[in-house]
Amino acid sequence: MAYTKIEHYDEETTQELAKHYKAILKIIGENCEREGTRITPIRVARSIQFLTQGYSTDPAAILNSAKFREDYKQIVLVKDIELYSLCEHHMLPFYGKAHVAYIPNEYITGLSKIARVVESFARRLQVQERLTMEIRDCIQETLNPLGVAVVIEAAHMCMQMRGVQKQNSVTTTSAFTGAFLKDIKTREEFMHLVGVSIH
Repeated sequence: MAYTKIEHYDEETTQELAKHYKAILKIIGENCEREGTRITPIRVARSIQFLTQGYSTDPAAILNSAKFREDYKQIVLVKDIELYSLCEHHMLPFYGKAHVAYIPNEYITGLSKIARVVESFARRLQVQERLTMEIRDCIQETLNPLGVAVVIEAAHMCMQMRGVQKQNSVTTTSAFTGAFLKDIKTREEFMHLVGVSIH
């Protein structure tokens, strides 16, 4: 039985990107006609479209697609959400996990939608600091909860394989609104639940 891989990419975009990637390979001294690299420009063109597909998604629409009235006013936490992004400075990956919580104020959203919001913002050229705030602000503005808390822990390939070359460093960023910002006990409860210490 033959194997058919089904992928959907805009063909015009793919060809345009591939043309540029082929030029880059030639500039760095690679032979684009050998077997191993002959279709590399196409592969990379498809790959970069996948890795940056967040530009074509609307995170607020994701939350609104599963928005329900519910009389619940305690912490809702989705933790250990895997994330993969590209740093906008070197276009090298950074990867890790996000912990996202909110305290509903009349409205909740589907739990998977929180993870999809993280994915939507992560699949763009990013810096971790902005990514953290974008997730926070989207949830705050769309659901109007009593508070939002976001913590991201990530390793950056631009630090591991180039530059300073520190292999075991992890960057932690946090962003809070409402009750998580104003109430120390609420923030401490969140940090305890996710198992992260921020001094």
